[in-house]
Amino acid sequence: MKPVNEITADIIDAAIRIHRQFGPGMYEKAYELLMQIELCARGHVVTREKFVDVVYRGVTVRGAFSIDLLVDNQVVVELKSCEKNLPVFGKQLKTYLVLFGRPVGLLINFGLPALKDGIERVVNHYEEVQR
Repeated sequence: MKPVNEITADIIDAAIRIHRQFGPGMYEKAYELLMQIELCARGHVVTREKFVDVVYRGVTVRGAFSIDLLVDNQVVVELKSCEKNLPVFGKQLKTYLVLFGRPVGLLINFGLPALKDGIERVVNHYEEVQR
């Protein structure tokens, strides 16, 4: 299993490659499919639209939310394709990390002219173990 920082580096590199080829403007689902293809080609295990249950007052709400991509069962990736980043996007990803119990997530907004402006790393009590 790769360290989380290596996985996130691969995810960002894959997103840059896709954005350079296709640019902004496609639907989010198209980028989701392209990311899955690119990351699988790099040897990662990618789950699309991973549904997550939430327990509230003892009641399990099945499929309360879905994660766009889960990479190597470690990194949650939330994809957007809109003209600007909104603060709620990072908050949404942080909530997913907490509820799903994962340490790191990436918000990637393909809708911006410069992809670097659309990438945000969100952590949930994460510390990389030094080897």
